[in-house]
Amino acid sequence: MELDAFMALAGPAVTSAAAAYGGAVLTRAEEAAADATAGLGQRILDSVWRRRDAQQRAELESCLDDATRPDGEDAMGALRYQIRRTLRSDPELLAELAALLPAGEPRGTTRVEASGTGSVAVGGSIHGPVTTNVTTAPAPPVAAPAGAE
Repeated sequence: MELDAFMALAGPAVTSAAAAYGGAVLTRAEEAAADATAGLGQRILDSVWRRRDAQQRAELESCLDDATRPDGEDAMGALRYQIRRTLRSDPELLAELAALLPAGEPRGTTRVEASGTGSVAVGGSIHGPVTTNVTTAPAPPVAAPAGAE
């Protein structure tokens, strides 16, 4: 799994865990997690924390503590950066953590597919005519059955 795809899938879990527990997320027992999303985020953060040196752990903990504040959006961005930095240098950990995520598209993505001549794929609303520039030949006339006249 690519790092960007991982971050798109893991982001909501990590954000939930960080907002709920702050730095305590790294020491809180998994069974005490409030829900599955926070539990998943906790496991991701714990795994990332274990792969870091003392200074990097302190940076991660600082981001987590700041994330619990009402204006913690910047801290969440810094937290995601810390995770990216660790996973960029440890592809094995990225693969390990990607296996924890539910399969599927990242939240907020829309898959639109069209197939066949003249098909149109729309990811939103269309207000007005749609032109496909496909020319179809008129159907040949159907002969009347013998004796039908």
